[in-house]
Amino acid sequence: MKICIPTETGDGKTAQVYSHFGSAPFFTIYDTDAKSIEVVNNANNHHEHGTCNPVAALQGRAVDVVVTGGMGARAVMMLNQTGIKVFRAVAGTVEKIISTFDAQDLEELTVENACASHSCH
Repeated sequence: MKICIPTETGDGKTAQVYSHFGSAPFFTIYDTDAKSIEVVNNANNHHEHGTCNPVAALQGRAVDVVVTGGMGARAVMMLNQTGIKVFRAVAGTVEKIISTFDAQDLEELTVENACASHSCH
């Protein structure tokens, strides 16, 4: 399984989680089977609110799950339509997110509980 986490830096497991998916500078992808990290530069991080394309940003990377501090309903819907589940992150590092996800202790984000503005998280 591949878990995508928006991060402030490209520092792998020690990178801090970024508060919002679409405007994150980096996406850190953790492969639970290979125990490996891939860091992707988010070239779309300066988008207008509501216009990010998360599916395009992750295209070709076979991501199964996104764990983020916040995400709008449209982005949640787009990811869900491609089979990607979305969960709300806790503050901390990629390593902490992986541990919390493994413990099944993260809330799933849905269209109903997604962010309505950038100030929701």
